[in-house]
Parts: sequence; structure tokens; C-alpha cells
Amino acid sequence: MSTALVLIRGGGDLATGVAARLHRVGFSVVILEVEQPLAVRRRVALAEAVYAGRVRIEEFEGVHAAGAAEVSPILDAGAIPVLVDERAVSLGELAPKVIVDARMRKAASELPRDAAELTIGLGPGFTAGVDCHAVVETRRGHRLGRVLWIGPAAPDTKTPEAVEGYAVDRVLRAPSPGVMRGLREIGTVIRRGEAVFAIDSATVRAPFDGALRGLLHDGLRVEAGMKVGDLDPRGDPRTCSEISDKALAVGGGVLEAVLSRADMRRALAGL
Repeated sequence: MSTALVLIRGGGDLATGVAARLHRVGFSVVILEVEQPLAVRRRVALAEAVYAGRVRIEEFEGVHAAGAAEVSPILDAGAIPVLVDERAVSLGELAPKVIVDARMRKAASELPRDAAELTIGLGPGFTAGVDCHAVVETRRGHRLGRVLWIGPAAPDTKTPEAVEGYAVDRVLRAPSPGVMRGLREIGTVIRRGEAVFAIDSATVRAPFDGALRGLLHDGLRVEAGMKVGDLDPRGDPRTCSEISDKALAVGGGVLEAVLSRADMRRALAGL
């Protein structure tokens, strides 16, 4: 196993931006996911490999690994392994130099700060120097992507970031508990009032014109108020298949934190 191995917990869109930055410069990256990932932006989420077996995002691939023994062959093939391991029990076998917690749970990791030589938390809930070595800011604005070595990330505002003046409305939520069923394909440009998805027999319609950036998988059981979709008022289908500016900015912060370590730079140079 490469001495430059980076383990990322979570495979959603922000985690995928981190994985892309690291993978592109030569680090070996492994994703740990849950059995039924809830990534909404599935076209740009490595978590999708859990369902599809293999996914292509921009120029790289994520491949579902049935166990830790399959990680090395997938890395050798130039892809990113995606392993179902919610509790990180494979940590000892994989022995990563770096662990990035990108699950966006708004809470610190249950793993100790020194679970790896460098541990990095993304966004709210993490405090650098307490529960991880470094924090990368995830809130849009002047500090997005900034690396903090002391102190917490900005607190969660609990309000979606506005796009073209739309904030709360662009996040599509389940109106009631039930089973998810998508009625439109991700990437489709939808007009206001058109049906987008259904929870059991309750149909949800688009609140404005926009491109459908994401929907949860069919068959997943959801709770009332849960985020299940993402509608982009810019209406450009390309935004549905490209890693976002925010995810790449956060990924750049993680890359900076990793490369600040001399041993990581040496390991990368030796690949």
C-alpha cells in the first residue's frame, strides 16, 4: 500500500471534490461509505459506486470494493476504491497517513485525533487542535477553503446557500415520510410546476425553472423534511455533471493541509 494513502470518510459531492484534487496530483485515495449512501448530487459523488459498481466523474473513476483486499488492485488500475465501511474497521489494514472526515455530519469524528498522522475535518462541528489536526472551512464566502490549524470552523447556519437568489427553495425536501421515487432524470431542465419526484403517493413539483442537479436513489426510505433533491436556477445542465466550485475549493484546502507535511511531499515524490 502506498505511503501516500489518504482515507476519506464519505463520498458525497464535497468529498468527491477533495478526492479529485488529491487523486489528480498522485495521492492514493480510498473512500469509506455507508451501505445506503444519501448523496443527492449523484452524478458527481463517488458514493454512487456503492449502487452502480463503477462510476465515472469527469476524467477519473470510482470502483466499489467488496472488501479491503480489493483496494490495492483498484488503486493499481488508477481508480478510486469505494468501500462500504461506516465504522472504519478497515483502518488498521489500510493504515492511511491521512484521514479526512467529509461526512458533513456537523459533528466531530468518533475516531481519536491521532487515528492517523494527519486528520482533517470538513466544516462545522470540528475544532482544529482538539478533535482533529486541521479543519477546512466549507461555508461559502471569504474564508471558503481556508485551512485552520487552531480553532473551529464557522458554525452551521442551517440555511442553504443562495444561488441566483434562491436559497431554501432550491433544496427539495420530502413532504412526508415514505419511499423515494424520482420522476425526472438528473440533468433535466425543469419548468416551474412540473413533477420532480414522489414520496409514496405525494408528488412534489418544481418551485421554479431550473436544472435538476440531484435526486436521491429510488427506493430509499426518507423522513419528512429530509433533503432529497437539488434544483439549480441557473438552468445549465453542465452543472449537474461537473464537480462544483465549492467542492474544488474545499479540496484545495485539504490538498494544502496534506502538502504542508514534509513526509507527505516526500511520499508523493517517491511515487
